[in-house]
This record gives sequence, structure tokens and C-alpha cells, in this order.
Amino acid sequence: MPDNVGSDQHEPTSLRAIANKASTDKRHRFQDLYRCLTVELLMHCWGDLNKKAASGVDGVSAVAYAENLQANVEALVQRLKANRYRAKLVRRQYIPKENGKERPLGIPAIEDKLVQAACAKLLSAIYEQEFVAGSYGYRPGRGAKDAVQELTFDLQYGSYGYLVEADVKGFFDHLDHDWLLAMLGLRIDDRAFLRLIRKWLKAGVLEPQGEVLYPESGTPQGGSVSPVLANVYLHYALDLWVEKVVKPRCQGEVLLCRYADDWVCAFRYREDAQAFYRVMPKRLEKFNLEVAPEKTRLLRFSRFHPSTKRRFSFLGFEFFWKEDRQGTPRVTRRTARKKLHAACARIKEWIKLRRHLPVRDFFAGLNTRLRGHYNYYGVRGNSRSLSRFFDWAIACAFKWLNRRGGKRRSFTWVGFARVLDLLGIERPRITEISRRRVFA
Repeated sequence: MPDNVGSDQHEPTSLRAIANKASTDKRHRFQDLYRCLTVELLMHCWGDLNKKAASGVDGVSAVAYAENLQANVEALVQRLKANRYRAKLVRRQYIPKENGKERPLGIPAIEDKLVQAACAKLLSAIYEQEFVAGSYGYRPGRGAKDAVQELTFDLQYGSYGYLVEADVKGFFDHLDHDWLLAMLGLRIDDRAFLRLIRKWLKAGVLEPQGEVLYPESGTPQGGSVSPVLANVYLHYALDLWVEKVVKPRCQGEVLLCRYADDWVCAFRYREDAQAFYRVMPKRLEKFNLEVAPEKTRLLRFSRFHPSTKRRFSFLGFEFFWKEDRQGTPRVTRRTARKKLHAACARIKEWIKLRRHLPVRDFFAGLNTRLRGHYNYYGVRGNSRSLSRFFDWAIACAFKWLNRRGGKRRSFTWVGFARVLDLLGIERPRITEISRRRVFA
């Protein structure tokens, strides 16, 4: 069975019907979601799974599961209908972070991933009609680059002078299960479906040493359903609060831009920003969340005070006001210093480990990584950071390629430059596409 089963098929009619109902009746509570977990929907979701991901505790890989995909999915659906489906343990691995610490990574079994993906589709069909415009994380047709571009536009042309940036400490580990299920219950009246969500929330985590932990909070480790559950949680805990409570009480304009648990909130007046800064931690505390003090602050951010000292970080970029060549203040973005240092460290490590490859293969791989960096960080005004990354990568490549032949150097700088031109090295470029917006 091909890996892309379902990826090119039309969306099942059940999802479109749910989305239409959620859009037209904001108070409707859905009662038959569990019955929507059909063979058709699961086959549709199979195309979205990462077939190269590691296996879960049962050791079944996506390739092995796909050898008899239709029969396996039909048997899975039968177990769901007969209430014989059981969530398996989540295998945990730890991967190193750039700061020297380790990040826990959960690996569910392939069938758990598939059922979670189907539930995520159903939840998205409902809540895409609910989520506010300023929410960008883990949503179809939206991404981090969209959030960066829209935020830049709003700050440039809006009437904002103060900004609160915030980040929740360990959000995905501290999300309260009871609050989440209560939030879901506002739009879902299906005990079987909510019971399925609870199974994943309470599923045991198998540590590398063999110990099994049962979480009291947090979303399913590495689960397909985790992103939409996190969005639902912050939709009620933060987004709607800003829309329904904060904005009506403010004297001036308010802008919220959120990507998962990372967000900024801009205000026209200082008093509004200060009031939000004071109350926001108490609001999150109600939902058992805590802001990270080192990533939460209030700052003056205005065209009347252009300076790199008045900057904030969001989604890998530093934002600040700067006058252009004509003396006009512009919201300018550059690669955040920590992100740039981390990217340089990663490219250096890749070059060291792959310097033994044939020259053409080596530079093909290097070009892939350079393109990936430019595709995200290639925004207008960020040429200097892009050039720094490129120069670093080329210097590392020259150094380590010259070390693979013993004492004899493989290249001189002149010869190396010829090779770069011959093989077509990816040079820094702006990849951001301008989008014109019309004011209402």
C-alpha cells in the first residue's frame, strides 16, 4: 500500500458537515463524534502520518503496518466500535537541547497516532470556526511565518506603543486535564469521544530505564492530537479572555498574536498594558499555568523611539523599530541571536560529520540546509543575519573539507570559490512574499 494513501483524497463529508454545523450554530454540542471514527476517516488520516518516525512500545513501524493497511484499519475500527481499543504506553526519549539540557519526546504506537490524527481532524473541524484571528499555531493554512508577517504589518501600521511578551513555563506539561475536558464539554456532548481523549491524557509514559509514569497533567507526549488540544486550552484560558474581557476594558487598541504558548500583546496606551501585565499571570494561574519570568516583560515599542535596545523576540526573530534610508521608522526583524548561534552550531556539526561525502553530495546536502534557513529567516531587513550564517557555513566547509585529506589541503580559497560557483551554492536571499492587506 503506498505511503500517500488518503493524502490526495478529498476531505470526508463528515468533516465538512461538522465544520458547517459548528460555523452556523455556535452553541451546538456535538453528540456523534465517536461514530465518525470510520475506516474512511482513518484511511484519510493515514496520509498525514510521518512514516519515517520511530516505532512505539509495540515495535510496529509504519512500513510494517502499511503492508496490510486496509485490514489493519478495519480491525482497529472494529475495536473502537466494540469499546475494546486501549491506548498503549508512550515511549519516551530525550533529545539534547541547544542550552545543554534535554527535551522529552514521546513516541506513541502507530495505531494511537492514527486514531489521534482522526480525532484531531474532528476537533479542528469544530474549533477552526471558534479560534480567533490572532491564533496561528498548529492550524491548517497558518504557520509561524504568517504570524511573523502579520504581526509586523499590524505593528507597523497600527496605533500601538506598548507591548507585553509572554511565554508559559512548561505549558505542554502543566495543562490541567479537568479544565481541558470541561472546555471540550462546552461543544462536545459525546461521552465516548471525551473518554477517548481522557485515555490519551492519562496514558502511561515508558521511560528509557523501564519506569512507567502516569501523568496528572499535560497533553499526550508526541501525540497527533496534542496541538489542537493545546490550542483549545489557550483559546479559552487566554484568547477569549483578551477578546471578551481585556479589549472592552481598554481605552485604546489591543492586538494579540499567539503561536502555541508563545505570544505578544500590543497596546496603544501604557495604562492598558500595565493593567494587562499585572492581571495576566493571575488569569493563567486560574488554569494552573505559570508564565516564565525570564520571557515575560512589558516594554515601550513605538515608532517614536526607534532603537535596537527596545526589542522583543518572537518565533525566532527580534523585532525593533529602525529608521530606513529615507528616515522613515520601520518595524525591522532580524534572526534572534540565540537562534542564529544555534543554527551556526548545527550547520558546523553537520559539516564535520559529513565532510567524508563526495563533493557533489556534500554540497547538495549543504544547499538543502541553507535553503531551509533562508526559507524561514529570509525576511526583508534581515540580510545581514543571513549573510553571517552563510559566511559561517562556507568558512566551516572550507576548514573541514581541508581536514579530510590528512596534512594535504584539498582546496585553496581560489579553488574553493570556483567549486562553489560550479556547483551553484545557495547564497543568501529574501524569500518573504509581500501580501497587501486592506484596512476595514
